[in-house]
This record gives sequence, structure tokens and C-alpha cells, in this order.
Amino acid sequence: MKIIILGAGQVGATLAENLVVEKNDITVVDTNAERLNQLKEKFDLRVVQGKGSYPRVLREAGAENVDMLVAVTSCDETNMVACQIAYSLFKTPRRIARIRSPEYIRETDTLFQLAGIPIDHLISPEQLVIDSIYKLIEYPGALQVVNFSEGKVSIVAVKAYYGGSSVGSDLASLSDVMRKKNVNALVVAIFRQDQPIHPQKSTIIEAGDEIFFIVDSQYIKTVMSELQPLEKSYERIMIAGGGNVGAGLALRLENDYKVKLIENNEQRAAELAEMLHKTVVYHSDASDQERLAEGHIEQVDVFITITNNDEINIMSAMLAKNMGAKKAMVLIQRSAYVALVQGGVVDIVISPQQATISALLGYVRKADIIGVASLRRGVAEAIEAIAHGDESTSRVIGREVGKIKLPPGTTIGAIVRGDKVIIANNDSVIQQGDHVVMFITHKEFIADVEKLFQPSPFFL
Repeated sequence: MKIIILGAGQVGATLAENLVVEKNDITVVDTNAERLNQLKEKFDLRVVQGKGSYPRVLREAGAENVDMLVAVTSCDETNMVACQIAYSLFKTPRRIARIRSPEYIRETDTLFQLAGIPIDHLISPEQLVIDSIYKLIEYPGALQVVNFSEGKVSIVAVKAYYGGSSVGSDLASLSDVMRKKNVNALVVAIFRQDQPIHPQKSTIIEAGDEIFFIVDSQYIKTVMSELQPLEKSYERIMIAGGGNVGAGLALRLENDYKVKLIENNEQRAAELAEMLHKTVVYHSDASDQERLAEGHIEQVDVFITITNNDEINIMSAMLAKNMGAKKAMVLIQRSAYVALVQGGVVDIVISPQQATISALLGYVRKADIIGVASLRRGVAEAIEAIAHGDESTSRVIGREVGKIKLPPGTTIGAIVRGDKVIIANNDSVIQQGDHVVMFITHKEFIADVEKLFQPSPFFL
């Protein structure tokens, strides 16, 4: 597939890396020559220096002959105009844009259509981050929760701790326990000391293991209780940072939780106090010890720091934990910081890039792939594909899972058939129209997974 990516920042560069590995023809456009040169040295792709919304620059990038334009510059207006130019001048078939401002998001249905601004798919990083944090608050103790098939099935990452009923037992024993509880779940991956272990029935669950399991969403907490002592639901939440994410998160939480929000800009704090109905808003710095003490930080169940500064986020989270906050979630933009802090003083790291990449890949994938999640800081991936065709045109329909030749590192975890969730085993048979959720640890084989779900040319 030929794709133009506008923007060589962290999102654009990470997206380019993912797509180049999958043997797509990629051109990256940016005004920053240094960023472009770094990408060109690392990956097999083309680069064009210039402003992505200029017709001349898009023409040089080959907009007349590409399959897709992905506009992820830091400027909403550039992204929107680029999609308009690509559609009007070059008839680019598909156009995806990252739009961050709530002022535009609120008018999505009216603005973003062929008669207005012709964007096929709109990505809002702020909303994606809010959704990710909300799921982690719903399931205390989880490191990541990703829903598929309209929320019917989920992949969950947790760390195993002593006190979890099945820690120290093998996976066969965990399966027996789940069966007795009438819960179907499947461990699809284990990372031990940052190295992937292929789960087998004889694999012992050890304290410290990072475990990914797939389950009917209504039973998430049941499985979690086998892997770690089940935490009480959160009640008191403190948010540091009153930007779009902080405000949106507080608005979503304030009816069900006791929420406090810290914002260091006086005017913005006043605006938030008017906007939020039940949230207590403080005008202060997130690292102000007196203000944290005044807000009874020692009673806070989770401290969420989501300013636009990684260093402030990390330091204020460390301070909050030191003063008694039970748990700290931190928004981090720089991927290099993520591995350094998660699991130490900081309990959970939230990556806006990872959430954005997941959404983008869902629109870029071939075959009928309708959901993608980047997992474990991009090391692994989960995808949801729809099976089309029949036994003569499809490589998967009518076949038992155990007899499907899956690429290395690929596990079929669940099959969703209508409203029914089937946790897959070797005897499960895939039918036409099934939604199949897979976990993939070797991302270089993504293209092979896609081919499995593409019917032959004779399929009508």
C-alpha cells in the first residue's frame, strides 16, 4: 500500500516504523529536515521536506498515486487543509487526520464529510487517552485494558503478585479453576523479565510476570483475582493538569467518584471551576507539597498526572506517592521514559502515542480488520478481523483453530459470533461473519495474518 504520512513527530515516526516493517511504500512529509534525515537513515522510506498542506509538497510526495493520506502534524488546521487539498486536487482515495481541539471535535458530524472537510477517519488523541484512563480506573490493578467487538471481549494486562490465587500454579490449573467458575479465559502471552514466554499448560505463573489474558468482558475481575489480590474500587481521585485531557477526564469521572483537580494557570483554573460541577478545583502547582497536603493526598486512591510536561508529571507523581497516595498514573510523551519509570514509584504509564497508533493502524490495515491495539509499548499487537467467504474461498472459515497455519507468535484468542463470546481452543471452528480476536507478538508477520482473512479473488 502506498501511504503519505504528514508529520514526523513521535506519532508519525512510530506509524511509519510500523508500516515500513509491514512492507508498505511510505513517504513522510515534515518541515523539520533533521527529523526526516533520522527517519531516512533508519527505515526504507521516502521523505519530502515542506508544509504538508501545500499542493506543491503533496504533489512531490506523490499524492496523485497513493492509496492513503495520514495527516498527524501537530497543527489541526494543517491536517484539515491537507485532507481537503488531497481530495480536491489529487483525488486521494482515503484521508485520515489527527484532530486535537475540542472546538473542532464538537462539530464532527457537520464538519468532517465530503461536502465539508473530506476526512474519512478522525483521530482524537485526547479522547483516546481519556478512554484508556477510564478503563484503568474501572479495573484497579490492570496495566492495560483493551475492548474489542463493541466491548464484548477484552484483552487485559496485569502483573502477577503473591496473594493471587493461581500465582505459583501452572496454566492448566488456572484453566481448571476458571472452568469451575464457568468463566472462559485464555492467557495469550507472558512477559518475564521483559522477555516473552509462549504460554503452555505446564507454564508456572510466577510473581512479577506480566500476563495478558483474553476474556468475556464481564469476567475481567474474576480472572484478575487469580493473578493478584483484587484491589478495592477507587473512590478518591486527584488529577494534576487541567488541559483538554484533565478537564475531559474530570467531567467523565465526577458523577461516580470524588474528584480533585490541580491546575497551575489561574485563568484556566477559574474556567474549570465553572465547567465542572462536582470536581474540586485547586489553583496550584502539582508539586506544591502544601497544596497536596491540603488536598489530603494521603487519602487519594489514585493520583493521575497529565500535564504536557513529562518531567513535571514524573516528579509530581513521585512526590504524591511519597506523601501517601496509594497509586500513581502518569502521562508520558517520550517513549524512552516509559520503560524507565513504570513499575517503580510510578504504577502505570499512559502513552498518548500508543493509543493514537492503535487507532490509526485500525484504519490502515488490509482485509476486514476493524480493531487494532498496540500493546506493551508497541512490542505486541492485538487485532480484530471479520471472517468472510466460505470454505472454498477462505483460509480460515470452516477450519478448526488448531489446524489453521498461523504465523509465528500469533494466537487466536476469541471468536465473537453475534452476542456470543467463544474463548478459542484448538477445536473451535470459525464461521462466516465471525469476529476473530488475535494476539500477535511478532509484528513482522502482521501482513501474513491479514492475508489469512482475505478471501481469494473468486469470492463474490
